[in-house]
Amino acid sequence: MTEKNTRAVESRIRVLIVDDHAIVRKGICALLSEADGFEVVGEAGNGQEAVLAAQEIQPDVILMDLLMPGMDGIEATRQITNRQPKARILVLTSFAADNKVFPAIKAGAAGYLLKDSSPEELVRAIRQVQRGEPSLHPTIARKLLQEIARPAEQQPAPEALTAREMEVLRLIAQGLSNQEIADRIAVSEPTVRAHVSRILGKLHLASRTQAALYAVREGLTETDSAQEA
Repeated sequence: MTEKNTRAVESRIRVLIVDDHAIVRKGICALLSEADGFEVVGEAGNGQEAVLAAQEIQPDVILMDLLMPGMDGIEATRQITNRQPKARILVLTSFAADNKVFPAIKAGAAGYLLKDSSPEELVRAIRQVQRGEPSLHPTIARKLLQEIARPAEQQPAPEALTAREMEVLRLIAQGLSNQEIADRIAVSEPTVRAHVSRILGKLHLASRTQAALYAVREGLTETDSAQEA
């Protein structure tokens, strides 16, 4: 390999593709193989695989789907950026709902693109994120601008939680894991994950930590001193 070719290989953007649909992953692989300057270095089918692959491969850019079985893309983004602060994650999803957009950005995503974007838009977004520049689909950019411009007193009010969701929220505030909550209320762990996701969405929160703080602030859980008494 000549020195010029070596430099070309080294300058390629190394991409990890995370999506639970194999046909989507293969389609993106084919697309990037036709574009100049890209190398797909790994694939993952869920959040857990993404966290492990990101640690092992250290890609330049991670394309992250959001709705996946097991660990979703928001939690995977949060864990990856906590472990690798310099990781550059571009969300690629079909969902533009507020309860997906804002948590994903708060979790550390550097860009947010919808799957109806053109191949050219995807290539451009990957390059922008790799350079450390934010890249947002126009729909998402408008949402963020509207959120920033919204007066504090007009922030969306929390939606009412069901009795079961209130119970799960109290257990989150006590520091229990999803599996521990599942054991406590006699349901499956995936059911608890679904409850947690709905709680975060209804309360406009980005993480379990924020949910726990909300519960304590609203007096929804017993204090340590009350429990000891």
